[in-house]
Amino acid sequence: MRSVKYARRLLYLAVAGAGGFYTATILYPAVLSKYKAKSKKPSQDEIQKMNAPLPLREELINSVKTQEMDVLIIGGGATGLGVALDSVTRGLKTGLVEKFDFSSGTSSRSTKLIHGGVRYLQKAVFNLDIEQYRMVKEALGERANLLEIAPHLAYPLPIMLPVYQWWQVPYFWAGIKMYDLVAGGQLLKPSYLLSKNKALELFPMLKRDALKAALVYYDGQHDDARMALSLAITAVRHGAFCLNYTKTLRLLKTSVGGKEQVCGARVLNTLTGEEYDIRAKCVINATGPYTDSVRSMGDTESKEICQPSSGVHIVLPDYYSPESMGLLDPATSDGRVIFFLPWQNVTLAGTTDTPCKVEDNPQPTEKEIQFILKEIRNYLSPDVEVRRGDVLSAWSGIRPLVSDPNKTDTQSIARNHVIEVSKNKLVTIAGGKWTTYRSMAEETMDKAIEVCDLKPSNPCRTKGLLLDGAHGWSPTLFIRLVQDYGLENAVAQHLARTYGDKAFKVAKLSNMTGKRWPVVGKRLHEEYPYIEGEVKYAIREYACRAIDVLARRTRLSFVNVHAAQEALPRVVEMMAQELKWSEERKKEEIAHAERYLRAEMGLDIKRLTEKDVPLNFTKAEINQFVHRFKSLDVDNKGYISINDLRRYFKNVGERIPEDQLHEILSEVDLNHNAQVDLGEFLQFMNVKKQITSLPTSLYGKNASPLPLEDDGWKPRYEKLMSAIEHGMVVNSRFAKAAEGNGEPANKKISVERSGGGV
Repeated sequence: MRSVKYARRLLYLAVAGAGGFYTATILYPAVLSKYKAKSKKPSQDEIQKMNAPLPLREELINSVKTQEMDVLIIGGGATGLGVALDSVTRGLKTGLVEKFDFSSGTSSRSTKLIHGGVRYLQKAVFNLDIEQYRMVKEALGERANLLEIAPHLAYPLPIMLPVYQWWQVPYFWAGIKMYDLVAGGQLLKPSYLLSKNKALELFPMLKRDALKAALVYYDGQHDDARMALSLAITAVRHGAFCLNYTKTLRLLKTSVGGKEQVCGARVLNTLTGEEYDIRAKCVINATGPYTDSVRSMGDTESKEICQPSSGVHIVLPDYYSPESMGLLDPATSDGRVIFFLPWQNVTLAGTTDTPCKVEDNPQPTEKEIQFILKEIRNYLSPDVEVRRGDVLSAWSGIRPLVSDPNKTDTQSIARNHVIEVSKNKLVTIAGGKWTTYRSMAEETMDKAIEVCDLKPSNPCRTKGLLLDGAHGWSPTLFIRLVQDYGLENAVAQHLARTYGDKAFKVAKLSNMTGKRWPVVGKRLHEEYPYIEGEVKYAIREYACRAIDVLARRTRLSFVNVHAAQEALPRVVEMMAQELKWSEERKKEEIAHAERYLRAEMGLDIKRLTEKDVPLNFTKAEINQFVHRFKSLDVDNKGYISINDLRRYFKNVGERIPEDQLHEILSEVDLNHNAQVDLGEFLQFMNVKKQITSLPTSLYGKNASPLPLEDDGWKPRYEKLMSAIEHGMVVNSRFAKAAEGNGEPANKKISVERSGGGV
């Protein structure tokens, strides 16, 4: 067996060596000439169609009520939206329903990569699996197409693969070169080998010990939720009727030639409670993790074909990774692959791969978060302290993996797709991945046309079809936004990367800042480039709820759940003005968004530190501290907020930068819900009280080692140091506010900052 294994490796090296030579001498020059020569211009008719005002949601609803569709798609994720675009561009009358918002499920919770699958190629070679090879080959072709049709949303990203064993250098190099070879003419950029010093220069956070070299290869990266929304908007502009917040209650059936056949669906407008029927010649099930539940609507005896798997990601501050270099850990402690990627000015890490049940509101768990953090520590330098408190957001997505009864673990399941046609002609597309959504949609529609006897007026036209925002986009478009509208550079770049040529429309909807510079573009949150004009534009793009804006029209809840919570009231206020919401509806929206942020974005995951230090107060001290708490909580909310701290420091005449205010609050905020309640306040005062009673040598700058004998201080010291280590005691500026009267704190406490995470 060992000889066979080494023989395979030698074969792998030989083939990839030839591939490397081919890439360097023939393929790379061809790729360069291809990109230089490419100049695709859309027709004037298409440009006019892409710039026309979008129909109102009510108009789309009336259309699907009164007309029979050729095709009705259930599911508004990447696959369903891809099918809708394919269908409508073939000249078929197309409707789509999604029970939540577009891409609110798995399609907005991916690793943000457009890739062929390096690990799938490895398995294809070692296992001589032709199906895995074909999947990688197809995905690499679709990767290139996606970067072409949405250049404002998708771009090449270099990903580093560190190597810590000398024998792995040629082994990994061969594998990466084969990845280039399989890409063929669709290669983004050739991979290359780096020395240890060069690797550390490009990725200084990398662990130095035992590092031998590193390989860099290229895959695509994108904003998955915005990409999905661009598919929806493009489909609507071509005439499709795409509806979010429309739940399928049951499938409609009729008898044709004595045989039962699906002919539409009974749906519910979840915003108004209205039920109605949508008639269609063909119904396509593209519901991802919900595949089997829709299949059972058509046939209660159908066997399950989808095996759901939970993938958790976490977000860390941007200083954890270089601005434009990702990292791949190919061999974690349990065999999973973890990516570590820069994205939206933060660092994205994940993913896990755990069998799970299908649910509407998947939640990350502390165990999964700790697993990712543990793996990160294994390949980052010891100088980079990976802290639990630095987790800014965390979420779980449910992958719709196609199950194979001969395999027992989800890691070994390739994300192939299957197309099934039931006996009642319900067409189901299941499995797959983001990168291959277009080819999956084309294959699905080919099958649907054949089975349901549809009469398209055009062949498939989606390959190379530019998505919404791409027609007038250029890499320098953001400069015009700065010059023409007076936007900040960071805001202008964000708008150009997100909306493409529609960024000008967003800028026109933006409010004046009242400052000399920037002139327009008031931010939703001071630390992020999302602006108020995006809320107005989001409503025109069918945003119906506050979380549609916070999670998908912008990505604020994904990059920092605390910032999303702080921006929530303003988002609701703006949506209320545009949509004429009542006070009751505004309260409902805030409560709904709070539940989402707490359950699905990691805000409610408790840190394991709240019981480290028991309270030890006299009755008089408790009364004193409660009084002080209430004096800071001037609005009697039951908690101290960032606004309370801002007000306090302003009253005592001390100017504290906004980012430091957030740091002061987050370091005391034990459960990281952007609020300090009375319990947290008392915990802080308790630790402060005990520290100030300790000898200076125990906590001062020049602290001496603790005596070996237990003189009564050691147990207290250990508890206090544990509290400090986990962020329970904070810098003296909060102590100053807690003591009151604007007087300085008695002692400065040296602490480890928690980072303000969840």
